[in-house]
Amino acid sequence: MILGGYGVFGGRLARLLLADGGADIVVAGRSLAKARAFCEQHGGRPLAIDRDGDLANVFNGLRPAIVIDAAGPFQAYGDDPYRVARTAIEAGAHYFDLADDAGFAAGISSLDAFACDNGVAAVSGVSSVPALSAAAVRALVPEGAAIDLIETAILPGNRVPRGRSVVHAILSQVGRQVAVFRHGQPTMTTGWGKGRIYNVWTKSGLPLRRRARALCVPDIALFPERFAARNVEFRAGLELGLIDRGLWWLGLLVRSGAIRDLTALARPLTALARPLEEFGSDRGAMVVRAFVRDGDDVERREWQLVAEAGDGPFIPAVPARALVRKALRGGLTAGARPCLDDIDPDDATKAMAGLQVSTVISRERETPLFREALGPDFNRLPAPLRAVHDARVHKRFVGRGRVRRGSGPLTELLCLAFGLPQSSDDLPVTVSIERDGAAEIWTRHFGRQRFRSVLRRSASDGKGRVRERFGPVSIEIDLALADSTLSYPVGGGSFAGVRLPSFLVPRSETRESVDEDGRFCFSVRISLPLTGLLISYEGWLEDAS
Repeated sequence: MILGGYGVFGGRLARLLLADGGADIVVAGRSLAKARAFCEQHGGRPLAIDRDGDLANVFNGLRPAIVIDAAGPFQAYGDDPYRVARTAIEAGAHYFDLADDAGFAAGISSLDAFACDNGVAAVSGVSSVPALSAAAVRALVPEGAAIDLIETAILPGNRVPRGRSVVHAILSQVGRQVAVFRHGQPTMTTGWGKGRIYNVWTKSGLPLRRRARALCVPDIALFPERFAARNVEFRAGLELGLIDRGLWWLGLLVRSGAIRDLTALARPLTALARPLEEFGSDRGAMVVRAFVRDGDDVERREWQLVAEAGDGPFIPAVPARALVRKALRGGLTAGARPCLDDIDPDDATKAMAGLQVSTVISRERETPLFREALGPDFNRLPAPLRAVHDARVHKRFVGRGRVRRGSGPLTELLCLAFGLPQSSDDLPVTVSIERDGAAEIWTRHFGRQRFRSVLRRSASDGKGRVRERFGPVSIEIDLALADSTLSYPVGGGSFAGVRLPSFLVPRSETRESVDEDGRFCFSVRISLPLTGLLISYEGWLEDAS
């Protein structure tokens, strides 16, 4: 029995199971007319059922071997979220669901003893996450390997149908604080905030280039313990920039308090997006990355799935198809749990049979930006400096610092625009370094104020040259090592991509060294040609990763 069996994902699961044969498929939902229409076209038995009604009477009458909840939205199931699961267990049926809510999938374990007593399995998150993403991690990483980061991204095509449950899940997080797992602990970030670009190549040679933004899914709650990963992130990306940026702007309204909750706008926003469905493509992708550490070396291992010809919406149903096959073979262990180990990578691959889907695994050694820029000189850096600049994934440092701002209206305006801190003799300092492809994102907190920059190799071929971007301003830096001190002399600059003449290029006196206590020390002084000192700051840092 599939609850929501005629919906976007439940309907595709029903079609997959009907193609497999060997089982009587009951397509259930609130609308008998919709269930009948589906069954007339695809097969199966229609059934009208209300999950808030007398489920026990229905389950005990039909005696299903397996009950699958594909309806959702699971995060809106109220005060008794596991009512369907508990009633199915009481009726002696295995229970699966396609939940993508972190708390819901993790909380199913509360029914473990009850499921064991009744000799059935209750498995939550039998969908793209965490079931398929966990299978991908297990395909990439041997058990017990040291994992710095697990990163998952789902990148659907714009022409694929949008299920109510998925729309609700995304809108519930846009502009809100959502969890990621960084440096071994939960950390909050903004849902649908800063994005990351993913480049995926399809089997037909057509590229997919999508921006994906942070959301919270079961992976965040479950992967740190299951895989002993120090950092776990999940992102989702939409194909059309218009919709992506529209959600980002709505997120600003949520953050400002002008709108409390976007889920109330689910229907009108879906209606607004419907005329745009003909744009974009029917190609989608899923990317799972694991950054595996072996001593000082880090290797990025990546699993890519590409679905073409509109088969993307079948992917969330693939793990459930694999688990149903396993259950019919008698291969399930009794108990209640999230779906982390019930589906092997081979099971998932076999469950994709008949779909226009391809998967590929790649490996690439990660080289830190400064190691690449400095070459052999990198090994001459003092150990505290190497530790800071050996960022393969995410690193975090804490310490103390002192800040001096320049004076004048223009200086104040520029400091405000770039988020530069106020003058202070003693401030707590936190510096986070995040690897994003070939770039490093440096986020600096001085007290409550934050500013960030992006560093990457310069387009020029000069040894030791990197480019640092602060908003629209980019400066070219010629790294220089002398007497255990790393200096950052400026070699040029640009604004909004236009090269600046030398007399307008900011001046920087930046040095990194080690103090008598063996701590990383920084000293930064930035001046403008026309106004003099913009800001100077100095202090020390220690590893807090």
